[in-house]
Amino acid sequence: MVDLPQGFPDGAWLPDVVVECGERFAAAGYDLSLVGGPVRDLFLGRTSGDLDFTTDATPDEILQVIRGWADATWEIGRDFGTIGLRKADYQLEITTYRAEAYDPASRKPQVRFGTSLDDDLIRRDFTVNAMALRLPSMELVDPHGGVRDLVAKRLRTPATPQESFSDDPLRMMRAARFASQLGLGVAEEVREAIIHMAGRIEIVSAERVREELVKLITGAHPRHGVDLMVETGLADIVLPEIPALKLTDDEHHRHKDVYQHSLQVLEQATALETDEDGPVPRPDFILRFAALMHDIGKPKTRRFEPGGGVSFRHHDVVGAKMTRKRMRALKFDKETIRAVSHLVELHMRFYGYGEQDWTDSAVRRYVTDAGDQLERLHRLTRSDVTTRNKKKAARLARAYDDLEQRIAELREKEELAKIRPHLNGEQIMDTLGIGPGPQVGKAYRFLLDHRMEHGPMGEDEARVLLKRWAADNL
Repeated sequence: MVDLPQGFPDGAWLPDVVVECGERFAAAGYDLSLVGGPVRDLFLGRTSGDLDFTTDATPDEILQVIRGWADATWEIGRDFGTIGLRKADYQLEITTYRAEAYDPASRKPQVRFGTSLDDDLIRRDFTVNAMALRLPSMELVDPHGGVRDLVAKRLRTPATPQESFSDDPLRMMRAARFASQLGLGVAEEVREAIIHMAGRIEIVSAERVREELVKLITGAHPRHGVDLMVETGLADIVLPEIPALKLTDDEHHRHKDVYQHSLQVLEQATALETDEDGPVPRPDFILRFAALMHDIGKPKTRRFEPGGGVSFRHHDVVGAKMTRKRMRALKFDKETIRAVSHLVELHMRFYGYGEQDWTDSAVRRYVTDAGDQLERLHRLTRSDVTTRNKKKAARLARAYDDLEQRIAELREKEELAKIRPHLNGEQIMDTLGIGPGPQVGKAYRFLLDHRMEHGPMGEDEARVLLKRWAADNL
Protein backbone atom coordinates (compact mmCIF):
# COMPACT_ATOMS: atom_id res chain seq x y z
CA MET A 1 0.00 0.00 0.00
CA VAL A 2 1.35 3.42 -1.01
CA ASP A 3 0.18 6.64 0.72
CA LEU A 4 -0.48 9.62 -1.55
CA PRO A 5 1.18 13.04 -1.19
CA GLN A 6 -0.38 16.20 0.22
CA GLY A 7 -3.37 17.45 -1.75
CA PHE A 8 -5.17 14.12 -1.75
CA PRO A 9 -7.79 13.23 0.88
CA ASP A 10 -6.45 11.88 4.15
CA GLY A 11 -6.13 8.11 4.02
CA ALA A 12 -6.04 7.92 0.21
CA TRP A 13 -3.72 5.17 -0.97
CA LEU A 14 -2.76 3.07 -3.96
CA PRO A 15 -1.73 -0.57 -4.21
CA ASP A 16 1.99 -1.27 -4.60
CA VAL A 17 1.45 -2.62 -8.13
CA VAL A 18 0.66 0.91 -9.37
CA VAL A 19 4.04 2.28 -8.35
CA GLU A 20 5.85 -0.87 -9.48
CA CYS A 21 4.28 -0.57 -12.92
CA GLY A 22 5.25 3.12 -13.13
CA GLU A 23 8.85 2.32 -12.21
CA ARG A 24 9.09 -0.34 -14.92
CA PHE A 25 7.85 2.04 -17.62
CA ALA A 26 10.11 4.86 -16.40
CA ALA A 27 13.13 2.53 -16.46
CA ALA A 28 12.25 1.61 -20.06
CA GLY A 29 12.02 5.29 -21.05
CA TYR A 30 8.23 5.61 -21.32
CA ASP A 31 5.65 7.79 -19.61
CA LEU A 32 2.90 6.11 -17.60
CA SER A 33 -0.03 7.62 -15.72
CA LEU A 34 -2.91 6.22 -13.73
CA VAL A 35 -5.96 7.78 -15.35
CA GLY A 36 -9.73 8.16 -15.26
CA GLY A 37 -11.98 6.42 -12.76
CA PRO A 38 -9.25 5.16 -10.38
CA VAL A 39 -7.96 8.74 -9.94
CA ARG A 40 -11.48 10.13 -9.50
CA ASP A 41 -12.22 7.47 -6.89
CA LEU A 42 -9.21 8.53 -4.82
CA PHE A 43 -11.05 11.78 -4.13
CA LEU A 44 -14.27 9.92 -3.36
CA GLY A 45 -12.67 7.62 -0.80
CA ARG A 46 -13.17 4.55 -2.97
CA THR A 47 -10.76 1.91 -4.26
CA SER A 48 -11.08 -0.49 -7.16
CA GLY A 49 -9.42 -3.70 -8.22
CA ASP A 50 -9.52 -2.49 -11.83
CA LEU A 51 -6.79 0.03 -12.69
CA ASP A 52 -6.53 2.05 -15.91
CA PHE A 53 -3.28 3.55 -17.23
CA THR A 54 -2.26 5.58 -20.25
CA THR A 55 1.21 5.73 -21.85
CA ASP A 56 3.19 6.91 -24.83
CA ALA A 57 4.31 3.31 -25.45
CA THR A 58 2.72 1.35 -28.30
CA PRO A 59 0.98 -1.97 -27.61
CA ASP A 60 4.10 -3.90 -28.68
CA GLU A 61 6.24 -1.77 -26.37
CA ILE A 62 3.77 -2.21 -23.51
CA LEU A 63 4.07 -5.98 -23.87
CA GLN A 64 7.86 -5.75 -23.76
CA VAL A 65 7.82 -3.72 -20.54
CA ILE A 66 5.43 -5.99 -18.64
CA ARG A 67 6.88 -9.29 -19.88
CA GLY A 68 8.07 -11.30 -16.87
CA TRP A 69 6.31 -9.00 -14.41
CA ALA A 70 2.63 -9.56 -15.20
CA ASP A 71 1.04 -12.79 -13.98
CA ALA A 72 -1.06 -12.93 -17.17
CA THR A 73 -1.71 -10.73 -20.19
CA TRP A 74 -4.43 -10.45 -22.85
CA GLU A 75 -4.62 -8.52 -26.10
CA ILE A 76 -8.35 -8.44 -26.82
CA GLY A 77 -8.28 -4.61 -26.92
CA ARG A 78 -5.06 -4.37 -28.93
CA ASP A 79 -6.79 -2.76 -31.94
CA PHE A 80 -7.82 0.06 -29.59
CA GLY A 81 -4.31 0.36 -28.18
CA THR A 82 -5.10 -1.52 -24.95
CA ILE A 83 -3.15 -4.33 -23.32
CA GLY A 84 -4.68 -6.00 -20.27
CA LEU A 85 -2.83 -7.77 -17.51
CA ARG A 86 -3.28 -9.32 -14.10
CA LYS A 87 -0.83 -8.71 -11.26
CA ALA A 88 -1.60 -10.29 -7.88
CA ASP A 89 -5.26 -9.43 -7.14
CA TYR A 90 -5.47 -6.51 -9.58
CA GLN A 91 -6.63 -6.12 -13.18
CA LEU A 92 -4.67 -3.49 -15.11
CA GLU A 93 -5.40 -2.01 -18.52
CA ILE A 94 -2.66 0.02 -20.20
CA THR A 95 -3.62 2.05 -23.25
CA THR A 96 -1.54 4.04 -25.68
CA TYR A 97 -2.43 7.77 -25.70
CA ARG A 98 -5.37 8.01 -28.03
CA ALA A 99 -8.30 9.94 -29.41
CA GLU A 100 -11.35 8.20 -30.79
CA ALA A 101 -14.24 9.46 -32.87
CA TYR A 102 -17.38 8.10 -34.51
CA ASP A 103 -18.13 8.32 -38.18
CA PRO A 104 -21.74 9.59 -38.36
CA ALA A 105 -22.78 6.47 -40.26
CA SER A 106 -20.81 3.95 -38.16
CA ARG A 107 -21.46 2.14 -34.89
CA LYS A 108 -17.76 1.51 -34.26
CA PRO A 109 -15.23 4.03 -32.94
CA GLN A 110 -12.34 5.02 -35.20
CA VAL A 111 -9.18 4.96 -33.10
CA ARG A 112 -6.40 7.53 -33.48
CA PHE A 113 -3.34 7.34 -31.27
CA GLY A 114 -2.27 10.57 -29.59
CA THR A 115 1.17 11.86 -28.71
CA SER A 116 0.81 13.34 -25.21
CA LEU A 117 -1.03 13.02 -21.93
CA ASP A 118 -2.83 16.33 -22.56
CA ASP A 119 -4.09 15.01 -25.91
CA ASP A 120 -5.37 11.89 -24.15
CA LEU A 121 -7.13 13.72 -21.32
CA ILE A 122 -9.05 16.15 -23.52
CA ARG A 123 -10.67 13.25 -25.40
CA ARG A 124 -12.12 11.73 -22.24
CA ASP A 125 -15.81 11.87 -21.45
CA PHE A 126 -16.03 14.16 -18.41
CA THR A 127 -13.66 16.35 -16.43
CA VAL A 128 -14.02 14.14 -13.34
CA ASN A 129 -12.55 11.32 -15.45
CA ALA A 130 -9.95 13.52 -17.17
CA MET A 131 -7.47 13.51 -14.30
CA ALA A 132 -4.21 11.58 -14.24
CA LEU A 133 -1.53 10.65 -11.74
CA ARG A 134 1.95 10.59 -13.29
CA LEU A 135 4.00 7.59 -12.19
CA PRO A 136 6.10 7.02 -10.31
CA SER A 137 6.31 10.73 -9.31
CA MET A 138 2.67 10.88 -8.04
CA GLU A 139 2.09 14.25 -9.74
CA LEU A 140 -1.62 15.03 -10.18
CA VAL A 141 -2.51 16.29 -13.66
CA ASP A 142 -5.93 18.00 -13.73
CA PRO A 143 -6.01 20.46 -16.65
CA HIS A 144 -9.82 20.60 -16.89
CA GLY A 145 -10.81 21.11 -13.25
CA GLY A 146 -11.98 17.60 -12.43
CA VAL A 147 -11.41 17.98 -8.68
CA ARG A 148 -13.32 21.25 -8.69
CA ASP A 149 -16.24 19.61 -10.47
CA LEU A 150 -16.25 16.68 -8.06
CA VAL A 151 -16.55 19.12 -5.17
CA ALA A 152 -19.33 20.99 -6.99
CA LYS A 153 -21.04 17.64 -7.84
CA ARG A 154 -21.41 18.46 -11.52
CA LEU A 155 -20.57 16.87 -14.84
CA ARG A 156 -18.76 18.90 -17.47
CA THR A 157 -16.82 17.79 -20.53
CA PRO A 158 -13.11 18.55 -21.19
CA ALA A 159 -13.84 19.62 -24.78
CA THR A 160 -17.18 21.16 -25.76
CA PRO A 161 -20.13 18.83 -25.06
CA GLN A 162 -20.89 18.79 -28.79
CA GLU A 163 -17.38 17.58 -29.60
CA SER A 164 -17.42 15.02 -26.79
CA PHE A 165 -20.80 13.53 -27.70
CA SER A 166 -20.01 13.57 -31.40
CA ASP A 167 -16.81 11.60 -30.71
CA ASP A 168 -18.77 8.97 -28.76
CA PRO A 169 -22.56 9.34 -28.42
CA LEU A 170 -22.60 6.74 -25.65
CA ARG A 171 -21.20 9.47 -23.40
CA MET A 172 -24.69 10.90 -23.20
CA MET A 173 -25.80 7.66 -21.54
CA ARG A 174 -22.73 7.83 -19.32
CA ALA A 175 -23.87 11.23 -18.08
CA ALA A 176 -27.08 9.61 -16.85
CA ARG A 177 -25.09 6.71 -15.42
CA PHE A 178 -22.79 9.03 -13.44
CA ALA A 179 -25.83 10.94 -12.19
CA SER A 180 -26.99 7.61 -10.77
CA GLN A 181 -23.68 6.21 -9.55
CA LEU A 182 -22.11 9.36 -8.12
CA GLY A 183 -25.09 11.63 -7.48
CA LEU A 184 -23.69 14.26 -9.87
CA GLY A 185 -25.78 16.86 -11.66
CA VAL A 186 -25.00 17.94 -15.21
CA ALA A 187 -23.86 21.39 -16.23
CA GLU A 188 -26.48 23.28 -18.23
CA GLU A 189 -24.40 23.23 -21.42
CA VAL A 190 -24.09 19.44 -21.11
CA ARG A 191 -27.83 19.05 -20.62
CA GLU A 192 -28.58 21.24 -23.66
CA ALA A 193 -26.15 19.29 -25.81
CA ILE A 194 -27.78 15.99 -24.88
CA ILE A 195 -31.22 17.41 -25.70
CA HIS A 196 -30.07 18.47 -29.16
CA MET A 197 -27.96 15.36 -29.88
CA ALA A 198 -30.02 12.60 -28.22
CA GLY A 199 -30.92 11.08 -31.58
CA ARG A 200 -27.26 10.29 -32.20
CA ILE A 201 -27.44 7.51 -29.60
CA GLU A 202 -29.12 5.42 -32.30
CA ILE A 203 -25.77 4.70 -33.97
CA VAL A 204 -24.42 3.05 -30.82
CA SER A 205 -24.83 -0.72 -30.57
CA ALA A 206 -27.62 -2.06 -28.37
CA GLU A 207 -25.08 -4.02 -26.34
CA ARG A 208 -23.13 -0.90 -25.32
CA VAL A 209 -26.33 0.98 -24.48
CA ARG A 210 -27.53 -1.97 -22.41
CA GLU A 211 -24.33 -2.04 -20.34
CA GLU A 212 -24.69 1.65 -19.49
CA LEU A 213 -28.35 1.16 -18.61
CA VAL A 214 -27.51 -1.70 -16.22
CA LYS A 215 -24.87 0.45 -14.51
CA LEU A 216 -27.39 3.29 -14.23
CA ILE A 217 -30.13 1.13 -12.75
CA THR A 218 -27.73 -0.44 -10.22
CA GLY A 219 -26.23 2.89 -9.17
CA ALA A 220 -26.72 4.53 -5.79
CA HIS A 221 -29.24 7.06 -7.16
CA PRO A 222 -31.05 5.36 -10.09
CA ARG A 223 -33.92 7.85 -10.00
CA HIS A 224 -31.51 10.69 -10.88
CA GLY A 225 -30.25 8.79 -13.92
CA VAL A 226 -33.71 7.85 -15.20
CA ASP A 227 -34.95 11.42 -14.74
CA LEU A 228 -32.02 12.77 -16.75
CA MET A 229 -32.70 10.32 -19.57
CA VAL A 230 -36.36 11.33 -19.68
CA GLU A 231 -35.75 15.08 -19.41
CA THR A 232 -33.18 15.11 -22.23
CA GLY A 233 -35.00 12.80 -24.64
CA LEU A 234 -32.53 9.91 -24.38
CA ALA A 235 -35.24 7.71 -22.91
CA ASP A 236 -37.47 8.38 -25.95
CA ILE A 237 -34.96 6.32 -27.93
CA VAL A 238 -33.45 3.92 -25.40
CA LEU A 239 -36.44 3.22 -23.13
CA PRO A 240 -39.52 4.93 -24.65
CA GLU A 241 -41.97 3.08 -22.40
CA ILE A 242 -40.84 5.19 -19.43
CA PRO A 243 -41.52 8.74 -20.76
CA ALA A 244 -44.78 7.36 -22.13
CA LEU A 245 -45.94 6.92 -18.53
CA LYS A 246 -46.33 10.69 -18.31
CA LEU A 247 -49.15 10.48 -20.84
CA THR A 248 -51.30 8.67 -18.32
CA ASP A 249 -51.63 11.80 -16.17
CA ASP A 250 -54.91 13.31 -17.38
CA GLU A 251 -55.82 16.97 -17.17
CA HIS A 252 -58.36 16.42 -14.40
CA HIS A 253 -55.80 14.58 -12.20
CA ARG A 254 -58.20 11.71 -11.61
CA HIS A 255 -55.34 9.38 -10.71
CA LYS A 256 -51.72 9.53 -9.67
CA ASP A 257 -48.80 10.47 -11.92
CA VAL A 258 -47.69 7.01 -13.07
CA TYR A 259 -44.20 8.20 -14.06
CA GLN A 260 -43.46 9.64 -10.61
CA HIS A 261 -45.12 6.62 -9.00
CA SER A 262 -42.79 4.30 -10.94
CA LEU A 263 -39.71 6.24 -9.84
CA GLN A 264 -40.90 6.06 -6.23
CA VAL A 265 -41.43 2.30 -6.55
CA LEU A 266 -37.88 2.03 -7.92
CA GLU A 267 -36.52 3.91 -4.91
CA GLN A 268 -38.56 1.86 -2.44
CA ALA A 269 -37.53 -1.43 -4.04
CA THR A 270 -33.88 -0.37 -3.86
CA ALA A 271 -34.28 0.31 -0.15
CA LEU A 272 -35.62 -3.25 0.40
CA GLU A 273 -32.57 -4.99 -1.07
CA THR A 274 -30.53 -7.04 1.39
CA ASP A 275 -26.85 -7.32 2.21
CA GLU A 276 -24.79 -9.95 0.41
CA ASP A 277 -25.95 -12.69 2.78
CA GLY A 278 -29.65 -11.97 2.22
CA PRO A 279 -32.04 -13.29 -0.46
CA VAL A 280 -31.83 -10.19 -2.70
CA PRO A 281 -28.28 -8.75 -2.39
CA ARG A 282 -27.84 -5.14 -3.43
CA PRO A 283 -27.64 -3.86 -6.07
CA ASP A 284 -30.17 -6.11 -7.78
CA PHE A 285 -30.82 -5.16 -11.39
CA ILE A 286 -33.76 -7.54 -11.86
CA LEU A 287 -35.75 -6.16 -8.93
CA ARG A 288 -34.95 -2.55 -9.76
CA PHE A 289 -35.74 -2.82 -13.47
CA ALA A 290 -39.00 -4.66 -12.76
CA ALA A 291 -39.91 -1.84 -10.34
CA LEU A 292 -39.24 0.76 -13.04
CA MET A 293 -41.12 -1.16 -15.75
CA HIS A 294 -44.01 -2.60 -13.73
CA ASP A 295 -46.65 -0.14 -14.95
CA ILE A 296 -45.55 0.40 -18.56
CA GLY A 297 -48.71 -1.36 -19.75
CA LYS A 298 -50.91 1.41 -18.37
CA PRO A 299 -50.79 3.84 -21.33
CA LYS A 300 -52.03 1.09 -23.68
CA THR A 301 -54.77 -0.11 -21.34
CA ARG A 302 -56.09 3.20 -19.98
CA ARG A 303 -59.86 3.52 -20.15
CA PHE A 304 -62.08 6.35 -18.88
CA GLU A 305 -65.05 4.80 -17.14
CA PRO A 306 -68.56 6.23 -16.73
CA GLY A 307 -68.61 8.49 -13.72
CA GLY A 308 -65.07 9.76 -14.22
CA GLY A 309 -63.03 6.77 -13.13
CA VAL A 310 -59.93 5.49 -14.90
CA SER A 311 -59.07 1.81 -15.34
CA PHE A 312 -56.02 -0.09 -16.54
CA ARG A 313 -57.33 -3.63 -16.90
CA HIS A 314 -54.69 -6.25 -17.69
CA HIS A 315 -51.87 -3.69 -17.69
CA ASP A 316 -49.74 -6.29 -15.90
CA VAL A 317 -50.00 -8.79 -18.75
CA VAL A 318 -49.59 -6.12 -21.42
CA GLY A 319 -46.66 -4.63 -19.52
CA ALA A 320 -44.91 -8.00 -19.31
CA LYS A 321 -45.10 -8.38 -23.10
CA MET A 322 -43.80 -4.86 -23.61
CA THR A 323 -40.96 -5.50 -21.17
CA ARG A 324 -39.89 -8.63 -23.02
CA LYS A 325 -39.93 -6.77 -26.33
CA ARG A 326 -37.85 -3.85 -25.02
CA MET A 327 -35.30 -6.08 -23.29
CA ARG A 328 -34.86 -8.19 -26.42
CA ALA A 329 -34.20 -5.00 -28.40
CA LEU A 330 -31.50 -4.12 -25.84
CA LYS A 331 -29.97 -7.62 -26.23
CA PHE A 332 -30.51 -8.79 -22.67
CA ASP A 333 -29.97 -12.49 -22.02
CA LYS A 334 -33.00 -14.78 -21.92
CA GLU A 335 -32.85 -15.48 -18.19
CA THR A 336 -32.82 -11.80 -17.23
CA ILE A 337 -35.70 -11.08 -19.63
CA ARG A 338 -37.68 -13.97 -18.15
CA ALA A 339 -37.13 -12.84 -14.57
CA VAL A 340 -37.99 -9.16 -15.09
CA SER A 341 -41.06 -9.76 -17.28
CA HIS A 342 -42.33 -12.44 -14.87
CA LEU A 343 -42.22 -9.95 -11.99
CA VAL A 344 -44.03 -7.33 -14.09
CA GLU A 345 -46.74 -9.88 -14.90
CA LEU A 346 -47.18 -10.91 -11.26
CA HIS A 347 -46.99 -7.51 -9.56
CA MET A 348 -50.80 -7.17 -9.24
CA ARG A 349 -51.41 -10.73 -8.02
CA PHE A 350 -51.43 -9.81 -4.33
CA TYR A 351 -54.10 -7.10 -4.51
CA GLY A 352 -57.37 -8.30 -3.11
CA TYR A 353 -55.73 -10.52 -0.52
CA GLY A 354 -56.71 -8.11 2.23
CA GLU A 355 -60.34 -7.94 1.04
CA GLN A 356 -60.95 -11.67 0.67
CA ASP A 357 -59.72 -14.73 2.47
CA TRP A 358 -57.22 -16.62 0.37
CA THR A 359 -57.40 -20.37 0.69
CA ASP A 360 -54.25 -22.38 1.26
CA SER A 361 -54.59 -23.34 -2.39
CA ALA A 362 -54.39 -19.68 -3.45
CA VAL A 363 -51.28 -19.16 -1.31
CA ARG A 364 -49.66 -22.26 -2.81
CA ARG A 365 -50.39 -20.99 -6.32
CA TYR A 366 -48.94 -17.57 -5.49
CA VAL A 367 -45.69 -19.20 -4.39
CA THR A 368 -45.61 -21.69 -7.25
CA ASP A 369 -46.32 -19.05 -9.87
CA ALA A 370 -43.60 -16.79 -8.45
CA GLY A 371 -41.10 -19.64 -8.50
CA ASP A 372 -37.53 -18.46 -8.09
CA GLN A 373 -38.68 -14.82 -8.10
CA LEU A 374 -40.68 -15.02 -4.85
CA GLU A 375 -38.28 -12.96 -2.73
CA ARG A 376 -38.11 -10.27 -5.40
CA LEU A 377 -41.91 -10.37 -5.78
CA HIS A 378 -42.28 -9.77 -2.02
CA ARG A 379 -40.18 -6.62 -2.34
CA LEU A 380 -41.76 -5.40 -5.57
CA THR A 381 -45.28 -5.79 -4.16
CA ARG A 382 -44.41 -3.92 -0.97
CA SER A 383 -42.67 -1.18 -2.98
CA ASP A 384 -45.74 -0.69 -5.17
CA VAL A 385 -47.57 0.98 -2.27
CA THR A 386 -47.03 4.72 -2.72
CA THR A 387 -50.36 6.02 -1.46
CA ARG A 388 -50.35 9.04 0.86
CA ASN A 389 -53.29 7.51 2.71
CA LYS A 390 -51.53 6.20 5.82
CA LYS A 391 -54.42 3.96 6.83
CA LYS A 392 -54.54 2.31 3.42
CA ALA A 393 -50.77 1.85 3.37
CA ALA A 394 -50.82 0.31 6.84
CA ARG A 395 -53.67 -2.02 5.86
CA LEU A 396 -51.79 -3.27 2.79
CA ALA A 397 -48.61 -3.73 4.79
CA ARG A 398 -50.46 -5.81 7.41
CA ALA A 399 -52.09 -7.89 4.69
CA TYR A 400 -48.75 -8.65 3.10
CA ASP A 401 -47.23 -9.43 6.50
CA ASP A 402 -50.02 -11.94 6.94
CA LEU A 403 -49.44 -13.46 3.50
CA GLU A 404 -45.72 -13.88 4.13
CA GLN A 405 -46.50 -15.49 7.49
CA ARG A 406 -48.87 -17.97 5.85
CA ILE A 407 -46.27 -18.76 3.19
CA ALA A 408 -43.71 -19.44 5.92
CA GLU A 409 -46.11 -21.72 7.81
CA LEU A 410 -47.10 -23.67 4.71
CA ARG A 411 -43.50 -23.96 3.61
CA GLU A 412 -42.58 -25.41 6.99
CA LYS A 413 -45.38 -27.97 6.74
CA GLU A 414 -45.21 -28.81 3.06
CA GLU A 415 -41.86 -27.74 1.57
CA LEU A 416 -43.85 -25.29 -0.52
CA ALA A 417 -41.01 -24.40 -2.87
CA LYS A 418 -40.90 -28.02 -4.05
CA ILE A 419 -44.57 -28.63 -4.73
CA ARG A 420 -45.07 -31.64 -7.00
CA PRO A 421 -48.11 -33.84 -7.72
CA HIS A 422 -48.74 -36.74 -5.37
CA LEU A 423 -47.33 -39.17 -7.97
CA ASN A 424 -44.64 -38.78 -10.63
CA GLY A 425 -44.98 -39.80 -14.27
CA GLU A 426 -43.75 -43.37 -13.78
CA GLN A 427 -46.07 -43.90 -10.83
CA ILE A 428 -49.01 -42.57 -12.87
CA MET A 429 -48.28 -44.99 -15.74
CA ASP A 430 -47.87 -47.88 -13.31
CA THR A 431 -51.12 -47.07 -11.48
CA LEU A 432 -53.17 -46.73 -14.66
CA GLY A 433 -51.38 -49.36 -16.73
CA ILE A 434 -50.67 -46.94 -19.58
CA GLY A 435 -47.58 -45.92 -21.54
CA PRO A 436 -46.11 -42.49 -22.29
CA GLY A 437 -48.46 -40.07 -24.02
CA PRO A 438 -50.88 -37.17 -23.54
CA GLN A 439 -52.97 -39.12 -21.02
CA VAL A 440 -50.04 -39.09 -18.59
CA GLY A 441 -49.81 -35.30 -18.86
CA LYS A 442 -53.53 -34.93 -18.27
CA ALA A 443 -53.34 -37.12 -15.17
CA TYR A 444 -50.28 -35.21 -13.94
CA ARG A 445 -52.12 -31.87 -14.21
CA PHE A 446 -55.11 -33.31 -12.31
CA LEU A 447 -52.88 -34.46 -9.46
CA LEU A 448 -51.04 -31.13 -9.37
CA ASP A 449 -54.32 -29.20 -9.16
CA HIS A 450 -55.50 -31.53 -6.41
CA ARG A 451 -52.25 -31.00 -4.53
CA MET A 452 -52.69 -27.23 -4.81
CA GLU A 453 -56.28 -27.34 -3.57
CA HIS A 454 -56.00 -29.89 -0.79
CA GLY A 455 -52.35 -30.20 0.19
CA PRO A 456 -50.24 -33.36 0.36
CA MET A 457 -51.48 -36.96 0.71
CA GLY A 458 -49.86 -40.39 0.90
CA GLU A 459 -48.97 -42.49 -2.15
CA ASP A 460 -51.59 -45.20 -1.56
CA GLU A 461 -54.35 -42.64 -1.12
CA ALA A 462 -53.15 -40.81 -4.25
CA ARG A 463 -53.32 -44.00 -6.32
CA VAL A 464 -56.94 -44.58 -5.25
CA LEU A 465 -57.77 -40.96 -6.09
CA LEU A 466 -56.14 -41.24 -9.52
CA LYS A 467 -57.98 -44.44 -10.45
CA ARG A 468 -61.30 -42.91 -9.44
CA TRP A 469 -60.60 -39.83 -11.57
CA ALA A 470 -59.32 -41.84 -14.54
CA ALA A 471 -62.52 -43.92 -14.66
CA ASP A 472 -64.47 -40.79 -15.64
CA ASN A 473 -61.83 -38.81 -17.54
CA LEU A 474 -59.55 -41.16 -19.51
